[in-house]
Amino acid sequence: MEQLSSRLLALSPSATLAMSQKSQELKAQGLDIINMSVGEPDFFTPDHIKEAAKQAVDNNFSFYTPVPGYMSLRQAISEKLKRENGVEFSPVQIVVGNGAKQEICNVILSVVEKGDEVIIPTPAWVSYFEMVKLAEGVNVPFLCGQDQDFKITAQQLESLITPKTKVLLFCSPSNPTGAIYSKEELAAIAQVLAKYPRIIVIADEIYEHISYCGELTSIATFPELKDRVVIINGVSKAYAMTGWRIGFCAAPLWIAKAVTKLQGQYTSGCSSIAQKAAEAAYTGPQDCVETMRQAFERRRDLIFDLVQQIPGFSLTKKPQGAFYVFPEVNALFGKQTPDGKTIANASDLAMYLLEVGHVAGVTGDAFGAPNCIRFSYATSDKNITEAMSRVKTAVEALK
Repeated sequence: MEQLSSRLLALSPSATLAMSQKSQELKAQGLDIINMSVGEPDFFTPDHIKEAAKQAVDNNFSFYTPVPGYMSLRQAISEKLKRENGVEFSPVQIVVGNGAKQEICNVILSVVEKGDEVIIPTPAWVSYFEMVKLAEGVNVPFLCGQDQDFKITAQQLESLITPKTKVLLFCSPSNPTGAIYSKEELAAIAQVLAKYPRIIVIADEIYEHISYCGELTSIATFPELKDRVVIINGVSKAYAMTGWRIGFCAAPLWIAKAVTKLQGQYTSGCSSIAQKAAEAAYTGPQDCVETMRQAFERRRDLIFDLVQQIPGFSLTKKPQGAFYVFPEVNALFGKQTPDGKTIANASDLAMYLLEVGHVAGVTGDAFGAPNCIRFSYATSDKNITEAMSRVKTAVEALK
């Protein structure tokens, strides 16, 4: 008899991974599927990083690592944060884990108690909501529309704060929208949060190097929020190292200690070889990061222009960062497919585009924005051009 825990039953499966799996299944059946559902750079890990991993193997880095990561890697991250972001986190305030995803979850499980409220400006990454559920917290999503560039204002944030508010969780550059909070916008948010010392900020900055608008500002730079901001980052996106599974949190010491305690009980330290590769990523040449960023910017411009040509798709501004487009598609709701099915929502549209257009995207419902659909342009120019052509043809076939 199956008796799953209520904790697990409360969770929803990852829509991103589910769509990617569905596309793989169709590929296995011989269909030519272009997968634009998953946020994974199509570049190979740079050679100097791979060489560091090979050296680590040869030098016998094959034993258990410290739970929060090698001190040399944490030192490299500390120096990176000071050099690139202008924030001071000592190595003991940094915990390295199995990807940024684990570190976000670790922080939430460490600070959120049952009934605590977590404000999440949406559209937002699919896993945030489920992690809060896992901690028995209360999600407080606030839908920020395309008219405000998918970003919450300081005034809107303050209207959501209650005595139960424990965390503000946001991502800049954003998955799924590519929106970036300006220094002025963050300053206004910091002024609001300064009035509420109990609120912790979790700033997901995993896409920081994939920006098309110049230098970024971290909310951790504002002195009024000192000792209340947790930065989440990692090597997956900037260095094309998704499979290496290395992310980190930089946090107030009490949170870093709590995360280490938690991580020590269910995964311990992460891969020794991957850590040495990540150390090389942070300390080695950075020209590879800029080369990939430029490619993503070119692809961003390409897909933006192609989306403009698809009837019923609305995308008014080029994404400022990350590698996603997130057009509104509600103008297509109510239309019928050639075989008589009704497109009632974005989930129906995503499935139609997969089954008929052979292009995998992700419904906006998963990100808290039911009128949108997400496509990742972390793929080749050829795939982008062909995929958007297929989407256009499939959409034009709707009645």
